[in-house]
Amino acid sequence: MQLPLAGLTWQNLARELTAGVTLLAIAIPLNIGYAQIAGLPATAGLYALIVPTVVYALAVSSRQVVASPDAAAAALVASSIGGLAVAGSEDYATLAMAQAIICGVMFVLLSVFRLGFLANFLSKPILVGFVGGLALDILVSQIAKMLGVHIDSGGEFVDKVAGLVMGLGTTNLVSLTISVLAVVVLLGGRRLLPAVPWALVVLIVATVVVVVADLDDAGVDVLGEVPAGPPVLTWPIIDWTTWLLLIPSAIALTLVTTAEGLLVSRSYSEKRGYPTDPNRDLFAFGLGNLAAGASGSFAVGSSTSRTAAMDQAGSRTQLPSLVLAAGTLLLLLFGTALLADIPSPAIGAIVGVAILPLLGLRDFAALWRADRFEFAVGAVCFLVTLFVGAIAGIVVSFVLALINLARRAANPAIDVLRSDGEPGDSLLDPAPDGTVTAPGVLVVRLAAPLFFANGAVFAQAVKDAVTAANEAGHGPVRHVVIDMEAVTDVDVTGAESFDALVAWLTNAQIELGFSRVRPDARLRLRKLGLLGDRATYPTNRAAIAALNPDDDRTHSGGN
Repeated sequence: MQLPLAGLTWQNLARELTAGVTLLAIAIPLNIGYAQIAGLPATAGLYALIVPTVVYALAVSSRQVVASPDAAAAALVASSIGGLAVAGSEDYATLAMAQAIICGVMFVLLSVFRLGFLANFLSKPILVGFVGGLALDILVSQIAKMLGVHIDSGGEFVDKVAGLVMGLGTTNLVSLTISVLAVVVLLGGRRLLPAVPWALVVLIVATVVVVVADLDDAGVDVLGEVPAGPPVLTWPIIDWTTWLLLIPSAIALTLVTTAEGLLVSRSYSEKRGYPTDPNRDLFAFGLGNLAAGASGSFAVGSSTSRTAAMDQAGSRTQLPSLVLAAGTLLLLLFGTALLADIPSPAIGAIVGVAILPLLGLRDFAALWRADRFEFAVGAVCFLVTLFVGAIAGIVVSFVLALINLARRAANPAIDVLRSDGEPGDSLLDPAPDGTVTAPGVLVVRLAAPLFFANGAVFAQAVKDAVTAANEAGHGPVRHVVIDMEAVTDVDVTGAESFDALVAWLTNAQIELGFSRVRPDARLRLRKLGLLGDRATYPTNRAAIAALNPDDDRTHSGGN
């Protein structure tokens, strides 16, 4: 029997409830740590697990993606708001809420206007570099926390590293011991018993030890008092100029979350065989962020690690997220006293271990082996994000994405087809060998739209092919046929380059024809004047037909 929540039945209800308890154990310590990374009180991280989580879970099409602030989002919040207000202050928290609301509006607009494709510009190398830079910046702060060294967590990366190195002499040995033991338990426990919520185990044991041994008197930092009570609906009151200052960072948060969130959603829907709606998912992110901004939290996105944990636990619905929200609310109502003595070194260890995979070391190694240019794109994004800032990193990421796109578009596959229709000589080789399709005939295929980035390249490639064929002694080329099967579009600049090619061919007394023109491309060619009368585009129909005897889409330039 199907229950109201998608995918939930009486048969899997117990399993989903159990997964929800596991999610609660994973999310609470992590969200406390992420709130600290963002420069916000622990309650901001916990509030994100209540109203935003419920709103997202009820609105999203994905049955498994877990919404929550993550390490990258927390670092972006800290780096973008740190220059506008003092971390931990009331103004700082207000700006974080306003930023989440702007993200929510942007997600809704992306959904309504179906603009989610914009996130496709964030390719894997860009995401690896951008998130890796943020992760390393976070890791420095967490190492300082694990050592008991006080640094300016809101400063620049270089300043953080310098503060950490200069403060090594003040390392608290008790804090260091707690951190080392926590890391050993987290890494070792994950290998031995991956189903156990080791982060919660570490948090509980470390807190008990701190309380029993009065380790806070030995210099171990603790979380401190956490206000009890549920989140209160509110609205950030700031002037319009400050709203404008938050837009760039909100754009960065929105794009990164869109790229990662839709990718995670699609991968699990394909893996588990249920449909998803990307625009609905974006709308759910929008509602979730609006709820976060109106309930004292900060920007939320998709949590890859928690989604993977729920998948491993056998969850196939959003019920665990609802259990998480209910459990967090109960904690805030009745159990905040349990949080006050949580040692900061343990939180640092938990967050540090959680973000290690985000450094992308394996991804960078794979990029190095696969494509050095892609590796360079990722490395530049990494360095800019790390040393200049998150906003600069996202801007550079988009610029590099466009450069990469233009580089590939400017070098499409252009081949001379053999008489059997298979590709022969590539016209982008430094020295074409003069291949012809048949005596006196060249059939050239462009495997891309003809537009501003490749129009001149294509025209020059055809000229080079004609010249090479004539010099190779195959007889003078009298007919050039453009195979249009893969040409889906032609723009004005591409048409101008093609016009120049036509003039060159006409001057060389070479007839031009088109083969296998798509209907939509034919309309475009006519509109741009590339399918004119026979006087403009003379062609030998018999020569073209001989190459494509069964193809009724073979046309002369005049048709």
